[in-house]
Amino acid sequence: MEKLLGDVLIRDQYVFRQRLQKIKVRADKGQPFTQDAQRLLDKITASLKTVALRKNSFPHIQYPEALPVAACREQISEAIKKHQVVIIAGETGSGKTTQIPKICAELGRGVRGRIGHTQPRRLAARTVAARIADELEVPLGSAVGFHFRFNDQYDDSTRIKVMTDGILLAAIANDRYLRDYDTLIIDEAHERSLNIDFLLGYLKTLLPKRPDLKLIVTSATIDVDRFAQHFSGAPVIEIAGRSFPVEIEYLEEHAEFTAEADGGEANKASNKSLNDNASSDRIDSAADVNARVRNALAQIDQNDSVGKQGGPRDVLVFLPGEREIRDLSQFLKRDESQFEILPLYARLSQKEQQRIFTVNRQASMRRRVILATNVAETSVTVPGIGYVIDSGIARISRYSARSKLQRLPLEAISQASANQRAGRCGRLAPGVCYRLYTEDDFKARPEFTEPELLRTNLAAVVLQMKGLDIGDIAQFPFMEQPDGRQIRSGLKTLEELGALNEQGKLTAIGRDLA
Repeated sequence: MEKLLGDVLIRDQYVFRQRLQKIKVRADKGQPFTQDAQRLLDKITASLKTVALRKNSFPHIQYPEALPVAACREQISEAIKKHQVVIIAGETGSGKTTQIPKICAELGRGVRGRIGHTQPRRLAARTVAARIADELEVPLGSAVGFHFRFNDQYDDSTRIKVMTDGILLAAIANDRYLRDYDTLIIDEAHERSLNIDFLLGYLKTLLPKRPDLKLIVTSATIDVDRFAQHFSGAPVIEIAGRSFPVEIEYLEEHAEFTAEADGGEANKASNKSLNDNASSDRIDSAADVNARVRNALAQIDQNDSVGKQGGPRDVLVFLPGEREIRDLSQFLKRDESQFEILPLYARLSQKEQQRIFTVNRQASMRRRVILATNVAETSVTVPGIGYVIDSGIARISRYSARSKLQRLPLEAISQASANQRAGRCGRLAPGVCYRLYTEDDFKARPEFTEPELLRTNLAAVVLQMKGLDIGDIAQFPFMEQPDGRQIRSGLKTLEELGALNEQGKLTAIGRDLA
């Protein structure tokens, strides 16, 4: 029986060893043990069956040769074999999100433990899983599955599990060593969300305890040096993108963008910088943005030739939130628009989201205009997009120390986010991105989005760390250590809520909250 334990699922191995040890003790004492031994043998057999099922789940793994990642396959494979941590910087359209899990599977990963693949958004988690399942010719929910809050489709045979980063974070509470996985892929790491930063810090402490665990950190626009430093000089592989040329048109280059809706006079509102995050009145009004989008659409309609699919190429418009999407949708429909207007945001139903990914040119020759939040910025490829209209703003989560509230003010996006948005229209053919702000404004923006850790209340992070008994937050290996005032503010919030006692220990309320 002991020999068999080396081949069972990693998550079962520790438990089975403990049980076998107890059986041995009973046998040495002359106590009855046969029933316990048989039950353990049955569990071992079931675990071995799951391993065999996963091992034979992908008989033929193929790679689309058109994707740049296919050309780097050998280099990536060798790096994963030789190193515990690998950093992969792949440009938009390189195919890293869908192909790297397949490379890991080809190496034999995901058998005794799953290949965990995290995405920052639910929409991306499902679409990525569906794409990988389709390429591997397996039903979604079997060898390839997904899991996000309130929705999951996977079972014991699932070898590649695509999930939101929050799901992986929640798993730590019940599986401190993450034994359900032998490979973890943290995708879109450049977004530097609270979940991603916490995971990267936790994994840094876990890796020495799990030498069999492989970690791959990927992103389209990543500060590779910082990530490599965080993981003690991990190797970096850069993959060129497949993107076609994207022409960038700025606000000042097209006076028609700022023309008044009713007849051609230049909009008197100046193009104020969006960089002043503290003042929402510096952000252009919804009416200004709506008029500019409509005029940009008119310009596209005037210049566009028929796309490759036999119809006009579609337009992806980036807006900050659901309210702005509804307002613009109503605004465009007033003119008995020749466009097919489709919304795309995280809370949209699965059925409505699926409309975005279905292009039926025979049923309609109208140009589709997809009004999206930043859920369409990364990982998700919307088919048929030839143009992007970028409002240049997003709702960024930020904590107000004065009001003690987490707010979502409108703020200017970073250069990295703007480039990600532009890349959405260069996936299948040359495209054009219309930026509704000036080139000087773009150049004045920060290169990367500020990590959420540095602009949020740390009460939730402190609570989670206390619940997991990880230790002092000041000693936790975050990529960027939060300010002492932030930590004290988070502790004070928890004390006021009654979650921590005077000694900084969790109370009954704190345990419930955690």
